[in-house]
Amino acid sequence: MGETETVEASFLDLIESRRDELIALTQDLIRIPTLNPPGEAYLEICEYLADRLKKRRFEIEMIRAHETPGDSDRYPRWNMVARREGRSPGPCVHFNSHTDVVETGHEWTVDPFGGELRDGKIYGRGACDMKGGLAASIIAAEAFIDATPDFAGAIEISGTADEETGGYGGVAYLAEKGYFDPQRVQHVIIPEPLNKDRICLGHRGVWWAEIETRGHIAHGSMPFLGDCAVRHMGAVLQEFETSLYPALAQKHTAMPVVPDGARQSTMNINSVHGGQAEPEPDFTGFPSACVPDSCRMVVDRRYIIEENPEEVRREVADIVERVSAKRNNFSYEIKELWHVSPTMTDRNTAVVQSVSKSIEKVLSKSPDYVVSPGTYDQKHIDRIGRLKDCIAYGPGILDLAHQPDEYIGVDDMIDSAKVMALTLEELLGA
Repeated sequence: MGETETVEASFLDLIESRRDELIALTQDLIRIPTLNPPGEAYLEICEYLADRLKKRRFEIEMIRAHETPGDSDRYPRWNMVARREGRSPGPCVHFNSHTDVVETGHEWTVDPFGGELRDGKIYGRGACDMKGGLAASIIAAEAFIDATPDFAGAIEISGTADEETGGYGGVAYLAEKGYFDPQRVQHVIIPEPLNKDRICLGHRGVWWAEIETRGHIAHGSMPFLGDCAVRHMGAVLQEFETSLYPALAQKHTAMPVVPDGARQSTMNINSVHGGQAEPEPDFTGFPSACVPDSCRMVVDRRYIIEENPEEVRREVADIVERVSAKRNNFSYEIKELWHVSPTMTDRNTAVVQSVSKSIEKVLSKSPDYVVSPGTYDQKHIDRIGRLKDCIAYGPGILDLAHQPDEYIGVDDMIDSAKVMALTLEELLGA
């Protein structure tokens, strides 16, 4: 066995020996309820990560994303960046994981924040998306450092906020501050749950907008004296059904998006709110009799790399304008909430090639190359940081994200940690 093979076998054995430690770390992370919105326990999880990595001689930075969306004294947007320098100059490999999780929802059969281990699976909100991936990256980095203390370059691990709501208080803020400058960091791996044998090269584009229709308030018993904004919005929805959705179904991409249903353009109606505000849960009265004078709808449009962003905006605006021409007193406003272009990393970049080799060694198969149906924090690393050598690779089944009884398989985490450690050897071992 050659020297390289001996080193590789050494830290792969180390990862196997740390199975219980990986389980405990994942459980600890799940038990910190970092719900977003509103953005709870961000400081707690950053301090937990900092305490662990500081003991492994990582230099720690705690960074609050002041004045970003959602940041407040009650819910501060905290991020943690840990850096471990090697013994000689070389590139930096950065593992970035978001620490926030979505609401639990209903239909759970286990405690969403219990981290229960059952039949080789750890259950809990964020287990799959993506605290299992975060834990795997930490175990991988620690094993690599222990087995290869003379490595060249640097390793960074970050825990960042708000990915589930756009990432503006997390990776976007860090990118604006230079943390993903290509002079500082050369390779980024985001351990999102895309399956352990897949390399995710990027994502579709996204355009969020709010459409508001306006009317005139009046007594509900005399609606003819008012103008119902909800009915106006109903006409917009009907036009979407008859013209926009069929058109989107005809737009297909060459991007390897998974699942197959996402290889076309899509649009989700994220919310519709019209009329009076929802009462407080303990309110026992009845609503008043009013014709609603405002209705707001948020649309979540996902588009493919073959589409032009202006075309995406225009087709929605044209439909609403077409409705306006058919209806009396139709008044509306379209407000763009946020927009991110599609991105796809070249398969020939160093990080893609290194992860590919590592998957072949660990899993004895060639990886699948995929593109995510939804965006993740690669968008900010690419758009703001101008760093192209970035992928998503991590354990977990994508379909389990945001579902009740979300889980992560322990064997999948072990295998992914091995892939990450071998990748570090490929990029930094020399």
